[in-house]
Amino acid sequence: MHVQVSQAAGAGGRAYAVRRSPIHGRGVFATRTIARGEDIVEYRGRRISMEVADTMPDSDPDNPYHTFLFELNDGRVIDAGVRGNAARWINHSCAPNCVPYEDDRGRVMIAARRTIRAGEELAYDYRLNVEGRRTKKLLAAYRCRCGAPRCRGSRLGPAEPAGGRRRPR
Repeated sequence: MHVQVSQAAGAGGRAYAVRRSPIHGRGVFATRTIARGEDIVEYRGRRISMEVADTMPDSDPDNPYHTFLFELNDGRVIDAGVRGNAARWINHSCAPNCVPYEDDRGRVMIAARRTIRAGEELAYDYRLNVEGRRTKKLLAAYRCRCGAPRCRGSRLGPAEPAGGRRRPR
């Protein structure tokens, strides 16, 4: 169940603000209580094929493991580095308070998994996909900084099952 609520709802406008994060760089924080199931923000940016995304330079040349790409169910990706919005600054957590989902029109929405209090940082489980073997070096590059009691230590999703590619949820 997802409750559609205008971003202008509540005093002061949007339900979120971007500011410095203790998890990583910038983060997105609730400016008011957000109800469980409420759509908070759409993940926006240009839509490109995976083939084009694979040929692009890194989002951050100083950190090639930082990305603004979000994979869609049809195999394309949203590149929030171009025409993106505040949703690109939502950080990963192994104990997320948000969940992304793709609606019937192919839009990616970030919704509240539970009630979120004003001041809490918004986060969802990235479940990133990478090809190849998961070496210690690769796992270190995708190290998680969420600080959750049951942190799995990585922003990567479960390893791909043999013979198939796993998509983020």
